[in-house]
Amino acid sequence: MDSLDLMKSLAIKNDKKIIFLVIDGLGGAAHPQYGKTELEVALHPNLDRIAKESLCGLAIPVDYGITPGSGPGHLALFGYDPVRYLIGRGVLEVLGLGFNMTSDDLAFRGNFATISDGIVVDRRAGRISSEETKNLIDKIQKSIKKIEDVEIFLIPGKEHRFAGVFRSKRLREEIADNDPHKEGNKPHKILPLNNNKDTIFTASVVEKFISEVSEILKDEKKANYVLLRGFAKYPYIPKMQEVYKLNPVAIAVYPMYKGLAQLVGMEIVDECETVYDELKKLKELFNKPYDFYYVHIKDTDKLGEDGNFEEKVKKIEEIDKIVAEIFSLNPDVLVITADHSTPSSLKGHSWHPVPVAIWSKNPSTPKNNIEKFTEENFSKGMLGTIYSKKILSLAMAYTGKLDKYGA
Repeated sequence: MDSLDLMKSLAIKNDKKIIFLVIDGLGGAAHPQYGKTELEVALHPNLDRIAKESLCGLAIPVDYGITPGSGPGHLALFGYDPVRYLIGRGVLEVLGLGFNMTSDDLAFRGNFATISDGIVVDRRAGRISSEETKNLIDKIQKSIKKIEDVEIFLIPGKEHRFAGVFRSKRLREEIADNDPHKEGNKPHKILPLNNNKDTIFTASVVEKFISEVSEILKDEKKANYVLLRGFAKYPYIPKMQEVYKLNPVAIAVYPMYKGLAQLVGMEIVDECETVYDELKKLKELFNKPYDFYYVHIKDTDKLGEDGNFEEKVKKIEEIDKIVAEIFSLNPDVLVITADHSTPSSLKGHSWHPVPVAIWSKNPSTPKNNIEKFTEENFSKGMLGTIYSKKILSLAMAYTGKLDKYGA
């Protein structure tokens, strides 16, 4: 019996409410200039107050020393083994943008980028606006609808991001990305990862697509190239309703997180554009018959990836005020954590453990008397260091949603 089968056998339906607040990339590492993490520098009295009344510790998203992507990091938070259920980022982006995939579809996510003399000088094309991206996608889609017998569908996303689908029965997902992941490098070739004739065909179609797009974009000052990654077919994954007997809803701004939530069975809210929209929507839905509220906040991750320590500190302080309003809703359990760490000093995701606080009305919940919501303080918490995939089962236990195991 694996962990999901165990949860399925023990889960109990009741009306207790869990809020899962995921502050993306919240964790950090000591910055060489400041000698501290962003959480250690920021003033966050509300997070501190909640930490003092919570079970606190650190969580490992995938495994020790493994740097997780957002997909594996979130799957773990929802109680799924991120190694067993490896889901391509393209599927998450496409679903999150409201596109209905078929079994013939190969999904991908893309960035507009800036290339000069064959070198990627900006992987995000200066973070062009969402409106610019929409216009560029319209321009490309009018020119490219099919390559050989492969239909092509493109969907604009937030800022420089977009997603798409190649549709044909011949397509395979075992192809390499062309994203070099760092500026100053040439884009990679789209290569087949095995000798299967359909895989080779797939790689050739995607290479031709990139070449045709480059010609269309050649006169653009910023967005003159595309980086594609996360090629994936639609996977099977058990739904949260089936496994945990939860009625979950997702409140997020960015498509990838909506796509992931949809994949595990959550109802999706589409009206949010800012964190304040998310807070308003959470308040509207809190008296509805949901019992699991996933709330995702993105900006801390973006600022960490930009290497902007000071702005990430400010964003944490802004989020702290929002946390107070979330707490005032009086959930039965409030979990505050992250899908992964994004230290500004590294300008990207990292393997560092993430802080996790589990606040509960249940009188049996241990109180840590932790003074500050920081990585160092949480390393001393009673929760210890656990795997992220264990957090949800604890939240369910403290809301009486798990039965006894065995006689």
